[in-house]
Amino acid sequence: MNNTYLGLVEQTFNFPQEGLELKSGYLQFNGLDIKALIDKYGTPMKLTYLPKIGMQINKAKQMFANAFKKHKYEGEYFYSYCTKSSHFSFIVQEALKHDIHLETSYAYDIEIIKNLYEKRKITKDIHIICNGFKQKGYTRRIAQLINGGFKNVIPVLDNKEELQAYRRSVKVPFKVGIRVAAEEEPTFPFYTSRLGIRAKDILEFYVDNIEGYEDKFQLKMLHIFLNKGIKDDIYYWSELNKVINLYCQLKKICPELDSINIGGGFPIKHSLGFEYDYQFMINEIVGNIKAACKRNKVPMPHIFTEFGSYTVGESMAHIYSVIGQKTQNEREIWYMIDSSFITTLPDTWGIGEKFLMLPINKWNEEYQRVVLGGITCDSHDYYDSEEHINEVFLPKAVGEEPLYVGFFHTGAYQDQISGYGGIKHCLIPSPKHIIVEYDKNGKLEDWVYAKEQSAQSMLKILGYIK
Repeated sequence: MNNTYLGLVEQTFNFPQEGLELKSGYLQFNGLDIKALIDKYGTPMKLTYLPKIGMQINKAKQMFANAFKKHKYEGEYFYSYCTKSSHFSFIVQEALKHDIHLETSYAYDIEIIKNLYEKRKITKDIHIICNGFKQKGYTRRIAQLINGGFKNVIPVLDNKEELQAYRRSVKVPFKVGIRVAAEEEPTFPFYTSRLGIRAKDILEFYVDNIEGYEDKFQLKMLHIFLNKGIKDDIYYWSELNKVINLYCQLKKICPELDSINIGGGFPIKHSLGFEYDYQFMINEIVGNIKAACKRNKVPMPHIFTEFGSYTVGESMAHIYSVIGQKTQNEREIWYMIDSSFITTLPDTWGIGEKFLMLPINKWNEEYQRVVLGGITCDSHDYYDSEEHINEVFLPKAVGEEPLYVGFFHTGAYQDQISGYGGIKHCLIPSPKHIIVEYDKNGKLEDWVYAKEQSAQSMLKILGYIK
């Protein structure tokens, strides 16, 4: 019987997989020699592989093109990136290289839009989809964009009162969208999302507040987003079809309406056992929209998506060293890492998220069940189960070389949630951040975006150093 970690993986999953393979006994991430990066930069380390972003965008575009061709769909497809997944300039600018549009969530996003325009990374023709519950600072900045000549800014109304802010401040004809409040899953403590306008109120709202003002503003888009994501179940299809049918009703009295925004929600790989048929789901979405439009004898809408995690999630990995081993009782072996899950991967702590976890080395050693512990003093700073199994198995940490552990596909939301460059729990420093991208000559290069946070920088924030 093969009791090595490699044997365990090969018996359980199809391996190697896209973006993950062994070479000379060490794990490769999208062809990158992680061990060489560890030798060069040390751990803990955040690693961003920028080319993966374009690969994800182009894959989605191709699948929608396939679905449009299959169904002879008559609308257009627009890929948008939701900036809240990762606001970093190198992420957004990499995504923009692939002819995409942007979705915003808060007032300061608009400052990013202005900066990108000043740097000639975007033009005023780009679609800017503005979501979220909007305070005055947000609506004011949206109005500034529209008044400044951005032709395709679409503020998506989150409530009925929001429209009045644009009527007062926008000086040129403008477009709006409406977010349809989704019914939540039965597991939620409430029935309807706090975001958006109730579906049964939208027709009346249009007639009372938008119809007749087409020379000043027009309804162009219906928007839906489901927290559960895009999944092949009754809940998703019922909510999607509710919006499709509402589009068909509105289209008969609102000829300007021409787009449905299905939001984001494509899952990413958090386990070697991950299975998801993206092309099937896209085919079904496109087919459902076309069928409803044919039944109602209305034109097919353009389809917008706002993929965040799907765009950037699989581009990043967090790499740690096992710095100690503790046997606390007869059944529990702890591997202590040189960082903290709470501060670097807060979703593992806050919502019980599971990421794709694999060792970098020692694949030919025997495996054992372990619990991974962070170095804060918080009892919740641990990782003890994988998505496919309620346990963690890793190679035995034997020999002189430390065991290195990688958490992969961690590129969405983790910095946004934990905060970047501030004060972390127990003053655990933010790890160094390494970027890997193609240079002007098409050769991969790696460089340090941010060094490991220093004691002096934290003392300055806390007021100990002036």
